Amino acid sequence: MMLAASWTVQAAPEESTDPAAAATVATPATPAPSAKPEDLIGKKVAFIEVAGTVNIKPETILAVTRLKPGDEWTPDKVRQDLRLIYEMGTFADVTADFAAIPEGVKVIYNVKENPVLKGIVLQGNNKLPKDKLMKLMTVKTGEVLNSKTVAANLRAIEESYKAEGYILAKTGDVNFSPDGILTVRINEGIVEDIVVKGNTKSKAHVITREMRTKIGQPFNAKDARVSMQKLYNLAYFEDVNLKLLPGKQPGGTVLEVSVVEQKTGTFSIGGGYSASDGLIGIINVGDKNFRGTGDDVNIHWEFGGKASTAGNYSVSFRRPWLDRKQTSFGFTFYNMINQYTDFDSGGNEVSTYDRRYRGFDFTFGRPVNDKLSHYITLKNRWDDYKGWISGKNYETDEPYKSENYIQNNFGLTRSVIISRVLDTRDSNTNPSEGVRYSLSAEVAGLGGDFSFNKYTAEGRRYWKVGKSQVIAVRGMYGYGTGHIPEMQKYMAGGIDTLRGYRDDQFKGNRLFATTMEYRFPVAKRVMASLFTDVGNAWDSDSFEFLKDLKFGYGLGIRIVTPFGPLRLDYGFSNQGGRTHFSFGGQF
Repeated sequence: MMLAASWTVQAAPEESTDPAAAATVATPATPAPSAKPEDLIGKKVAFIEVAGTVNIKPETILAVTRLKPGDEWTPDKVRQDLRLIYEMGTFADVTADFAAIPEGVKVIYNVKENPVLKGIVLQGNNKLPKDKLMKLMTVKTGEVLNSKTVAANLRAIEESYKAEGYILAKTGDVNFSPDGILTVRINEGIVEDIVVKGNTKSKAHVITREMRTKIGQPFNAKDARVSMQKLYNLAYFEDVNLKLLPGKQPGGTVLEVSVVEQKTGTFSIGGGYSASDGLIGIINVGDKNFRGTGDDVNIHWEFGGKASTAGNYSVSFRRPWLDRKQTSFGFTFYNMINQYTDFDSGGNEVSTYDRRYRGFDFTFGRPVNDKLSHYITLKNRWDDYKGWISGKNYETDEPYKSENYIQNNFGLTRSVIISRVLDTRDSNTNPSEGVRYSLSAEVAGLGGDFSFNKYTAEGRRYWKVGKSQVIAVRGMYGYGTGHIPEMQKYMAGGIDTLRGYRDDQFKGNRLFATTMEYRFPVAKRVMASLFTDVGNAWDSDSFEFLKDLKFGYGLGIRIVTPFGPLRLDYGFSNQGGRTHFSFGGQF
């Protein structure tokens, strides 16, 4: 008669360690009668057996156990072995029997093997392809299912989803059928609804249409970040926050979008007086989120003054979404007369005159994706010479009169412009990272007075340095052929190209311009910059590039106001210093 006991494996396995040498399986002698479990403590282990194996050799199991024949028997050592065997992952149940025998203690590990894996079925994987996920399932068909390997495989699947931005994806629903089929149900974390809060003016659909995250699709953190940036780039909101709320279905979520709106409308009124024009009034009204629809509307009107300049106006409209493919449409109508001055390369006045420009343009655009867009513009513009003020008179002075300067440079320009823009900037108003590359081709003719082609390339790049400092670089190159009138030539000089020189001081059918700026904050909504500009515009193909380049440098201030951003720069050049002021953002 022997006294025996049985233990079952604990639910929480301890950390496994390297196995010792395998024990020898032997047949024990007849057990001694009458022994209590407490009497086994301190006795030597005589024999260790494994029972219940079908496909796994006992030696494989004994290779991972710590308790060996000749060791002192203790309950802790047996419990440790139970955990080590269970952690092999190939058993559904592990127990231990032990008994006192004349030779010492006999230990029997009873195991119940998992079924043999015959197939794997993945369900619910709509965003990641089956082939990619199956490569992560390293459990092998035809072998005993290893639950430890399966658990590692499921974690690998979840990590693969997270790497793609699907942070809510889970693989908790796993079933292993008696016929050996492992079924893994993947819950990708579906967005059940999108709730918009804080939008007192903007329509809800104006916000949700900008978001890559859609109802009925799995939540993606990368898409959410892009969506936030797109909402900021609208310039309708001071703040945008996204919050995930529990959904009604298991694993589902509700995306809450909270916005803080800012003023998008502008209204300004001004005036002036001059001896030549008299009293002039100016009204400008606009809204880049008209009635909360996302439409951009602007009206500029000048009244009073002499009859020739009274009634100057421009009207612009842009609708960013015409259809679900985000086709955009915009137009501008304008009729303006202003005083314009031509300069020579030294910055001296050549001629000052009144110029009227009037016409319209229509632009259609459509994105290829969030970063790449195409645009096509039809331009119809008349430039008229309205009268001499000072300097050379293009109508009466030579050689302009005999060369038909007016007829060759003023008239109707009708053209089509096709452009392609790649934009990865983190903000289109105040970028700190990313690039913006654009290519455009303008073909003029189409019944107009001038026939020419212009090809322009521009690149911008931004680097964030330190906490809030930015290095910004821009380069432009333009190449034109044909009869390009004076008003359609490339121009360099002024706040957008060469600071320290007069506005549009250099003109030609070729353009090269590059700018580097170091930008840093000095106060809330105020940025300062140190800049250097290099470039020129010219007509001659024999242009001596390095010799004729112009250089400017200086410092500037950018102020964000309720009426929009203001720029104030002071540039130095070989022609002295010059102040430049404008409304609008920087490149």
